[in-house]
Amino acid sequence: MAARRLGSPASRWLRPSALLFLVASALLSAPSPARALRFDLESGHTKCVSDEIKVNAMAVGKYHIVGPDPNFPDAQLPESHRISLRVTSPYGNNMHYAENVQSGHFAFTAAEAGDYLACFWAPDHKPPVTIEFEFDWRSGVSAKDYPSVAKKGKVDMMELELKKLEETIRNIHEEMFYLREREEEMQDLNRRTNSRMAWLGFLSLGICLSVAGLQLWHLKTFFERKKLL
Repeated sequence: MAARRLGSPASRWLRPSALLFLVASALLSAPSPARALRFDLESGHTKCVSDEIKVNAMAVGKYHIVGPDPNFPDAQLPESHRISLRVTSPYGNNMHYAENVQSGHFAFTAAEAGDYLACFWAPDHKPPVTIEFEFDWRSGVSAKDYPSVAKKGKVDMMELELKKLEETIRNIHEEMFYLREREEEMQDLNRRTNSRMAWLGFLSLGICLSVAGLQLWHLKTFFERKKLL
C-alpha cells in the first residue's frame, strides 16, 4: 500500500519567506500606536529614556515643552520652562546635546548596537516648578518619513506601501540575524561559564582532599607522639 502524503498542496508550498511576508503584512495592517511620550519633570531633577538600536539603523527624535495652561497651548512659555537633553550611545559617545531649550530635534545613524540613552534635566528653581514636555523617539523603519519620500519622488500610494513592506521585511530579516548572533553569544557564554564551574569544582574537590589528607597526617603524628599507635 502506497504511503499517503500529509498536508495540502498549499501547505507544501508555504515557505519561510511567505510566512515572513504574512507577518510583515499583519504588522503593517495593524494600527500603529502613538510613539510620543509625555513626562512631568521637576526642576533640579533628571529623567532618562533608553531605546535599543541596531547598527546602521536610523534614529530621529523631537521634543518640546507643553504649555502650563492647556486652554492656551500656543501661549508664550515662561523663562523657567527650559530643559536640557543629552543622547549618548552604549559606549558613552554624545549623539546629541542641547542646553536650556524649549524644543528641538535630532537625527543620527547608529554606529554601535545597544541601548541608547536620552536624559532630560531642568535647572533648579526656587520655588521649584514642574515642566511638562513631550518626547517622540523613533528608530528603524518607523524613523523614515515616507510621506516626504512619496512627495519628493512622486510615488503613488501602492508603491509607497510596497516600500514600507520591503523595509519592514528587511528589518525583520536583520532582526532575525541579530537575534541569532545574540543567541550564539549567549551559548558561548554558557559554555565558558560551565567550563569555569567545572574547573572550580575540581579545584574545590582537590582542596578538600588536600585538607583531609593534612588532617589525617596531623592526627597520625599526634597519636604517634603520644605513643597511642
